[in-house]
Amino acid sequence: MGCIMNDADDGHGQPGKEVNGTEETSTAVPGAGEPDEQKKAYADLNDRFLRLAADFENYKKRSERDRASLVAMANERFAIDLLEVLDNMDRALKADDAHLHEGVVQIHQLLNDQMLRHGVRPIDSLKKTFNPAEHEAIAHVPSDEPAGTIIDEISRGYRMHERVIRFAKVAVSKGNLKDQEA
Repeated sequence: MGCIMNDADDGHGQPGKEVNGTEETSTAVPGAGEPDEQKKAYADLNDRFLRLAADFENYKKRSERDRASLVAMANERFAIDLLEVLDNMDRALKADDAHLHEGVVQIHQLLNDQMLRHGVRPIDSLKKTFNPAEHEAIAHVPSDEPAGTIIDEISRGYRMHERVIRFAKVAVSKGNLKDQEA
């Protein structure tokens, strides 16, 4: 039971037309046309990718330059503030001995104020419990204070904002002298 069909009515490429009792649907892939169209689409996508990669590299370089500039400006502000302290030190050195102590006290206060302005704060250690995140124990000394209590501060520690920038060098109590003698 053959059926003679010509090319015009063979049903291929026309969705919904029955061929041998089954309905055929289109399976054409968008953009899967001619090789020239594919090459052009590939070239366009590749060009967009290369431009995006170049833009990202430029962004990274610009961000690094901006960060370095901010650091340099912050260091410059800090240096300018310290120059004021240095000027006062020069004046104190030229002063007579009667006013020297008063000048050094004023310079000390000025330097402390400058440090506070830049977020540098001393760490209070005396009579506190030893904390390895803030303190460096350089001696363990018998004393009347409870064990682990800081009894002497050899070198003051400092924080800049919330970060410890210099640990306090401290002497820590071993415990009560009377307990160790017994």
